[in-house]
Amino acid sequence: MKAQQYREMSHDELGDKLDELQKHLFDLRSQAVTEKLENSKALINVRRDIARIKTIMHEKR
Repeated sequence: MKAQQYREMSHDELGDKLDELQKHLFDLRSQAVTEKLENSKALINVRRDIARIKTIMHEKR
């Protein structure tokens, strides 16, 4: 998602999305260790989305 889409979300929605992305990142990391990861760029994209959300949550505070 783009940063503008995250800015339109409420603080609670951002928190839920952050939890979801952190779980997804954990799954991707475990998949990278145990299996062949199909899309290695997915790890980078999820980490960037997490950083975007944390930045926007900090801005809103």
